[in-house]
Order: sequence, then structure tokens, then C-alpha cells
Amino acid sequence: MSMRLTAIVEREGDGYVSLCPEVDIASQGDTVVEARENLIEALALFFETASSGEIGKRLTDEVYITNIEVAVG
Repeated sequence: MSMRLTAIVEREGDGYVSLCPEVDIASQGDTVVEARENLIEALALFFETASSGEIGKRLTDEVYITNIEVAVG
């Protein structure tokens, strides 16, 4: 079975941080690709080892990604 989840990757210092907001799991890597692959590995380990109760408690399908405009200065 597979599940389609969101991966947000952003630069942080000399590397990249990746986040899956549906289960609040993060990882990192030296490149975007590495950060994404490491997140996939972290998610696979989470789903392999977490109890169904823990998965149910953390998993949400209410994730919205949108742009907003904010006045600055």
C-alpha cells in the first residue's frame, strides 16, 4: 500500500530541511533530493514502527498550502 503525502523542502543554512505536515515528521539533507529521500525513509520507518493509535492521532488530511500576501515595513 502507498499513501500520497505532502513534502515541503526549504533551504536552511548549508542544507535543506524537509517536512511532511500530515504527520509532522521532518528530515534533512545536503540537497533537495537528499532531503526528500531522507523524508521518505523517515516516513516509511514511522509507518512501519508506530502503533495504529499513534498513526491515527498524528495523521491529518487537513493540510492546505496556499500563498498569502502580508504588508511589511
